[in-house]
Amino acid sequence: MTPVIALVGRPNVGKSTLFNQMTRTRDALVADFPGLTRDRKYGEGELDDRRFIVIDTGGLTGDEQGLDAEMAKQSLLAVEEADIVLFLVDGRAGLVAGDELIARQLRRTGKKIHLVVNKTDGTNPDVAVSDFFSLGMDSVFHIAASHNRGIRSMLEMLLPSAEELAGQDRADRYPGIRIGIVGRPNVGKSTLVNRMLGEDRVVVYDMPGTTRDSIYIPFERLGQEYTLIDTAGVRRRKNVHETVEKFSIIKTLKAIDDAHVVILVLDAREGLVDQDLHLIGFVLDAGRSLVIAINKWDGMDPEDRVRVKEQVQRRLDFLNYADKHYISALHGSGVGVMYESVAACYESSMAKWPTNRLTTILEDAISQHQPPMVSGRRIKLRYAHQGGSNPPVIVVHGNQTASLPGAYKRYLENTFRRVLAVKGAPIRFEFKSSENPFAGRVNRMTPRQKVKKDNDIKEGRNKRPKKPRMKSKKPS
Repeated sequence: MTPVIALVGRPNVGKSTLFNQMTRTRDALVADFPGLTRDRKYGEGELDDRRFIVIDTGGLTGDEQGLDAEMAKQSLLAVEEADIVLFLVDGRAGLVAGDELIARQLRRTGKKIHLVVNKTDGTNPDVAVSDFFSLGMDSVFHIAASHNRGIRSMLEMLLPSAEELAGQDRADRYPGIRIGIVGRPNVGKSTLVNRMLGEDRVVVYDMPGTTRDSIYIPFERLGQEYTLIDTAGVRRRKNVHETVEKFSIIKTLKAIDDAHVVILVLDAREGLVDQDLHLIGFVLDAGRSLVIAINKWDGMDPEDRVRVKEQVQRRLDFLNYADKHYISALHGSGVGVMYESVAACYESSMAKWPTNRLTTILEDAISQHQPPMVSGRRIKLRYAHQGGSNPPVIVVHGNQTASLPGAYKRYLENTFRRVLAVKGAPIRFEFKSSENPFAGRVNRMTPRQKVKKDNDIKEGRNKRPKKPRMKSKKPS
């Protein structure tokens, strides 16, 4: 499973700054006054080949009352949901009473807590850390989040290795093609799951938010094994009020990571909304294949159907490689056809292509449209090979690849997708430049050679002798 890391601590100790560094974004608000983060913020990070989810929580004081007490409960629930808990303290302020109160609360959870002493830049880290040993945490790290110091080494020690993650992956216990069903609340996800299964396996009510956890359901159809993952609905953060629902979002994001193919369910009667686009963005960032299911198509007027189709075509034009199905999960119309799209997506995302075929496609693409010139030199793309699956990764080697413009990268992606017939799966490209064997090479001379060269320059012996002119012969 994808590890979940929770950041807890007093206000203004640098949780949001650490969150931004770990996710390489600026999604969390950062300012030099306490209490800025009033709600959880969750994001995705990656260290080498290890992916993780980070939760930035509101600041704790240890003696909250009123609204702050409710926020504290939510922060402690984040601790229970997390696999790794980082307790942040301020190394410059030293140990304060609030830290001791929070440490007491965290110890009651029974979780393994890692102490992170932040803001140690400009100070002696050993001295800053020594103040906090009395808290009795499992391990202690010192970092400077604002300067991105110490974070990588901390994560390398805390995150499981790629081999360990593969060994404990919950999804590996479920056979066949894993299909994640995601979407906003009350769009008909559980109804679709029941229709695909042919039986009422998931509770369905006409009320948003029935599903509170991700449910893994193995089944078989026409000799093919599948696992359906029914997830809780994800709605906009400002509309998320119940604490339980807030943490079901984390389970949805982890379910997307577990899936091979994601079916995004839209409500045809509400049309395409911004939250649907946010979910699509997360699915693509996770590198999962995508099928779009526009549900509740039955009973709609012809004019409304035309309007919805035009909206989907216009706003999802960038997903022209993903199949779109107009279905009625309640009556079953159009549901069976989606299995063909799921199979095509799975085949594309797990495909293996030989290097010579990928290199041939690259050469053909270059012959039709060459890369641009940079500083008077043509960008060279030499060969391509596959770097991974689910999502498919194509590695292109050449010279000056860092200067390759985005338009040409999109041209290559469209060309490879068309020739390889990749359906539903995002293709990721990695461009690597060959190293210059003479880069950084210094022509060093011995002291004796340097003295000889200086003398030659002074006496004019460093100049090459001129070639004698050939005298033309006079005609006799």
